[in-house]
Amino acid sequence: MDAVDATMEQLRAQCLSRGASGIQGLARFFRRLDRDGSRRLDAGELRRGLAELGLALDEAEVEGVCRRWDRDGSGTLDLEEFLRALRPPMSQAREAVIAAAFAKLDRSGDGVVTMDDLRGVYSGRAHPKVTLAEFQDYYSGVSASVDTDEEFVAMMTSAWQL
Repeated sequence: MDAVDATMEQLRAQCLSRGASGIQGLARFFRRLDRDGSRRLDAGELRRGLAELGLALDEAEVEGVCRRWDRDGSGTLDLEEFLRALRPPMSQAREAVIAAAFAKLDRSGDGVVTMDDLRGVYSGRAHPKVTLAEFQDYYSGVSASVDTDEEFVAMMTSAWQL
């Protein structure tokens, strides 16, 4: 495990020790740090924020975190990119039940939930398409607040009548 992974694990552990709302609380905290409202943090903003949380990192460590999780290459860290990186990885059982729920929505089987798939079930005017990656991303956030695979699978199975 490199230094960036170790830093992320420390922050993840700190968030999860605060319960289900730990990562959500961190999201609110980082939105406050985002003084210009861009929904992005530069290395300096991130460093100050982590220091307030008790994780004092040097410039190189913070820049490493920014580089690792800056998936769009903007040179800044999008809050959603960072929060996604903080979520604990999901087990295969959780990923499988999410994929099954998505497959139920994706009636055409083309890997994208479209208006035709949802016609009569959901009004998607504001969000006409949902991809499997977006669906997984959403349920990854939900997954972080559910303790066991069995509870998560039961919740998904019940919610989506799988």
